[in-house]
Amino acid sequence: MIAGIDHVEFFVGDAQQSSFYLCGAFGFRLCAEGGPETGLIGHRSLLLRQGGVRLVLTSALTATAEAAGYVSRHGDGAAVIAFGTDDARAEFHAAVEQGAAPVREPAEYADAGARVVIAEVAGFGDVVHRFVERHGDPDAFLPGRMQTLAPDPEDGESLFELIDHVAVCVAAGELDRTVAHYEKAFGFAQVFEEYIEVGEQAMNSKVVQSPSGGVTFTILEPDTTRRPGQIDDFIGRHGGAGVQHLAFLAPDIFTAVDRLQQRGARFLATPDGYYDGVAGRIGATTVDAAELRRTNVLIDRDHWGEILQIFTQSMHVRRTYFMEVIERRGARSFGSGNIRALYEAVERDGSSAAAV
Repeated sequence: MIAGIDHVEFFVGDAQQSSFYLCGAFGFRLCAEGGPETGLIGHRSLLLRQGGVRLVLTSALTATAEAAGYVSRHGDGAAVIAFGTDDARAEFHAAVEQGAAPVREPAEYADAGARVVIAEVAGFGDVVHRFVERHGDPDAFLPGRMQTLAPDPEDGESLFELIDHVAVCVAAGELDRTVAHYEKAFGFAQVFEEYIEVGEQAMNSKVVQSPSGGVTFTILEPDTTRRPGQIDDFIGRHGGAGVQHLAFLAPDIFTAVDRLQQRGARFLATPDGYYDGVAGRIGATTVDAAELRRTNVLIDRDHWGEILQIFTQSMHVRRTYFMEVIERRGARSFGSGNIRALYEAVERDGSSAAAV
């Protein structure tokens, strides 16, 4: 069974530079490193961690290495979304039997303190899904291939708990096929769908989720009968389907935003007019309206509670990938205002409107 997201691996032009930004501005900590000296042929990888979020940054060391081709086609971006499971071999074979294209057969990595089994299948676009089965030392990320530099300190500040969801952009006409693939190959279920209109542009959205609830993908495609918009821009700049953003779940979004801004992270601005309409849109709320305005945090509500969220400006050259910080106060679903708020916020930010 797929339990959750074990880690996300980014292929980037310069892993050291990307690590410096994520550690400096977002509070991630460097925990492990691998390269040719540890058996990673043609690549260097850095493991960053904060709370339950693990990110791997991988750069090519040769022009023919896998990461080099990815970065050439897409720029820096999420190339692997890894699923944690208690039986990687079984998940791999089950996915392949249900139509997933195999990428890497199951392989085991072990040392005296840990054993890890991994296997890979194709996902959407050039994104791969890696099944990961872990035994033993939790700080041993990939025994024999990545050297642990320091365990993530239990008393270290953790602004994020886990990856709440992954937002995926696909080309027009690919949404239903992509959803069907995740339902059949991975056993996900569609839990939400919506047609979103923002000005003269529009898009279709469907949300799929693993049976455990630990993995959620929001998948978006543009409506080509309307004016080209943000999804079209992403597909064009990224060179096809890909991960638009990761949403990091925060136990306290206001503390997280304050800390991140102090570190140099940049978020999309929200005009005062948005907050003037909050009461009329969602009714009374226990959230301090002044805190919302001060931090530019957005708010929405579903049947179970409230969702607080904010989106970063894209720091990538192609203005593609960005990040979201989200806090759920009882909310479990993706209400109509949830997704629309993202695109309206991006549209209002003139300097970043072309970012997605």
